[in-house]
Formats: sequence, C-alpha cells, structure tokens
Amino acid sequence: MSLRLSTVILPYRRWSEGGREAWQRAEELGFHAAYTYDHLSWRSFRDGPWFGAVPTLTAAAAVTDRLRLGTLVTSPNFRHPVTLAKELISLDDVSDGRVTLGVGAGGTGFDATALGQDPWTPRERADRFAEFVGLLDRLLTEDSVSYRGEFYSAHEARNIPGCVQRPRLPFAVAATGPRGLRLAARFGQAWVTTGDPKLYESGTPEQSVQAIRGQIERLGDACTEAGRDTASLDKVLLTGFTPDRTRPLESLDAFVDFAGRHRELGFTEIVVHWPIPDSDFAADMKVFEQIAMEAEAQLR
Repeated sequence: MSLRLSTVILPYRRWSEGGREAWQRAEELGFHAAYTYDHLSWRSFRDGPWFGAVPTLTAAAAVTDRLRLGTLVTSPNFRHPVTLAKELISLDDVSDGRVTLGVGAGGTGFDATALGQDPWTPRERADRFAEFVGLLDRLLTEDSVSYRGEFYSAHEARNIPGCVQRPRLPFAVAATGPRGLRLAARFGQAWVTTGDPKLYESGTPEQSVQAIRGQIERLGDACTEAGRDTASLDKVLLTGFTPDRTRPLESLDAFVDFAGRHRELGFTEIVVHWPIPDSDFAADMKVFEQIAMEAEAQLR
C-alpha cells in the first residue's frame, strides 16, 4: 500500500516574513499536501501572531502549482455552511482544484467562545457537526439550496459555478466517536485522526497503535452500515498528538519506523507539522527535509 507524506503549516508568520517561503518549500520538497489549522487562535500561540486559514490558503494557491492545499480542520465553532461554501468554491477555483476540506466537530478552546457564545455541550457539538456537514455537502454540489434546520438555515443560497473538483471538493472528516465515524462513512473522501487523546500524556506507543486500530475497526463498521467499502476512504494520521509525538521527526529511520507501523494499520497519508522553534513542534529542519525527500521511497 502506498503512503503519501503531507505537512501542516501553522499560520503564525506574516506572509512577507517566511509565510510564503514555507508553502513554496513544501511543494519543492515533494509533499503531497500542505494543510493549515482553521482556528481564530490556538493553545500556546494564543497571544502571538495568527492568521486566517482561507486567506492563507488562497495566497498559497497563488504561489504553488502542484501541492494540494487544505484545512486540518475546519469546525462549526465560528463557521456557517453558507458563507464557508462560497469561500471554498472560490479557493477551489483559485487553486485549480487542489483543495481538500478537513472538517471536525470542534472543541472547547478559544474558538468555542470567540463569538460571545457559551461553549456547546458535547451533544450539541455532535448535533451541529452532523447538520453542518450535511448542509455543506449540498451547498457545494447544488446550484441553489434552501434549508431550515435546528442550527443552520439557507435561503436560495446560490453557488454557481460550483467546485472545479466534481461533484465537489473532497471532505476529510476528523472523527473518533460513532456519530462522527458515520459522517465520515457517508460524506468523507478521507478520514482523519490524531490518535487517542487519553493516551497523549501517559500512554505508550503500543497502546496508541492498538487504540487507533480500534478506531479503524469502528470506521469499517460505519462504512459497512453505509454500504461502502472502507478501502474507498483515505485514512489520514495527523501526527504530533500520540505518546511518541516528538520521536518520528528525530531521524529518518525513526520516521520510517513510525510511518511503517501506521501504514500497516491502513493509513494512506501521514501529516507532519512544519517545524516551529521553541514550540511543541520544534524539530531539526535538516532532518525534516530529509524525511520529506526520502521517506516515501523507503516506505514503498
């Protein structure tokens, strides 16, 4: 099974001060895709520079030619399907059909209250996520949509000419719970996981692999329920959140070992964070570039 290698570039640098160069270098290094987080701010970057995902991806589309681009991930926390669909169709057009939408339920961080609302309960997040994805699917595939749901509405929302990619740009659905996995099985062209968050602090790499194996088994059950072959769904691992979070980028051999173990689980794409000094994503840039250029060949 072939394994693609991608990266995620956090939007913390001004475009003129290293932002542009990172996206161009990602293409030069041969990454399959480069993603960015779609947050208003995030964790330890809360009090520093942080730029918007869609404008950043639009700029990246203008300075690259082959690299796929996307979000990991967009959530309903501060987005509405009608306005997001218009932005995505525009981005897909500017990039000539190179966009993937990573989409998830969101969490309880800064994004959850930035618009002045109270944080949603886990049940409400799941309810909103299901309605959000379903309506977004329609908005990206139909010329005109009217809809009235519990959380979102659309009235004759026009999205002409639609996406360059047909019938729409692909969804990479981030999910580990049963309702999210059913959404991935129904609407996703890919499924995304970061592993089991309960193992992040005190788990072992072996426990993490076992937990992810269980997630993939449950994804398979959801696909069977939806009448779909699990093999038709790409499986994406966003690294940096498993117990061995720093080790894969310590050397080429360490990465090949890590990626090989996860390829055996069925993953088709591994995403690594672009190194950021003095952060949880600090890494040796020379090692990172060696991994980008040589790892896929060793994993064939």
